[in-house]
Amino acid sequence: MPKQSAAVSPNPNWTVYSTSINSVVQAAQALGAPVMKLLAQVGVNSALLTEAETRHPVSALYDFYQLAAACTSDDIGIFAGRIGYISRINLQLYTCGVCDTFRDYLNLMPSVLQFAGDIGEVLIRREGELIRLDWVPLSPPSARWRFQSDELLTTSAMIVDSLCVRPIPVLKAHFSYPQPADTRLLEQVFGDDLHFDQPVSCLYFDRNCLSYPLIQLDSDWSQAISRSIQHLFKGEADPVLRELRSSLIRLLPAGGVTIDKVAEVQNISRRSLQRRLAERGTQFGRVLQDLRHELALQYLSDERLSITDIAFLLGYADHGSFSKVFKAKSGVSPRDFRKR
Repeated sequence: MPKQSAAVSPNPNWTVYSTSINSVVQAAQALGAPVMKLLAQVGVNSALLTEAETRHPVSALYDFYQLAAACTSDDIGIFAGRIGYISRINLQLYTCGVCDTFRDYLNLMPSVLQFAGDIGEVLIRREGELIRLDWVPLSPPSARWRFQSDELLTTSAMIVDSLCVRPIPVLKAHFSYPQPADTRLLEQVFGDDLHFDQPVSCLYFDRNCLSYPLIQLDSDWSQAISRSIQHLFKGEADPVLRELRSSLIRLLPAGGVTIDKVAEVQNISRRSLQRRLAERGTQFGRVLQDLRHELALQYLSDERLSITDIAFLLGYADHGSFSKVFKAKSGVSPRDFRKR
């Protein structure tokens, strides 16, 4: 296999979060690779990997993958994908807390660019009676590179099959790379209907799963999510403001929340919503800003959520955008607020 950095040549400005490298590091360690030596070879300071929001060059991730696979297994992406699923499960659970069906979840599905970094996106498409989940790398030449396709598809398959009361198995899987000599682990994860040298790496699921109800959380999780929502309505007797806040909480993780989107969800015109808010001495932007800040305070109190997770749940484009707005409002960064 050719050296990855030469094969893909990622943009030198592209970066990934520590969590993206940590998944591969943990997989490599479990498979017996000399992790510290390999990190030094690719120029990654292992001490910085303890900070989830620290960013590293994408090339370092690619090179580490290449070196780790050379001394362990070409299946390393599958192992990293399983680790990625567990490491992001807190975010999945919070997202489920504001969804009812699998269709709702897909509309809020976290962006890979937001929680991983500049590597690509997972996109959902309909294809007849099936739905298709595509892995679309940011660097087109990396499409035929196995490790990242395996990682993202493994994480996606595990998330999809764990959210609903009914199981959602992979019906068939396409891979954009050539068929490897040993496909046993791929078959364990994705089933036996595997196709290689395809235009896109993707997974197929039964379209009926869109209406499947999500698993309802209980215990500490349901209480935490309930608190993060219900405390916002205490003393709020006005039905217009209560409904607006409820709509915003559901729409925020999808990003790009506008008054037009909210009005559409509430089945009223933009002008009607503006008029109702004006009658109450407020504006859409003010309600949105206040709600985001109140939710931010609640989410930051839950150590299970990273600051990147919180940025996603609040609908910000990235960790930096959230930090800038939060600091302007609170006078301290989200990280410093959490430490206090």
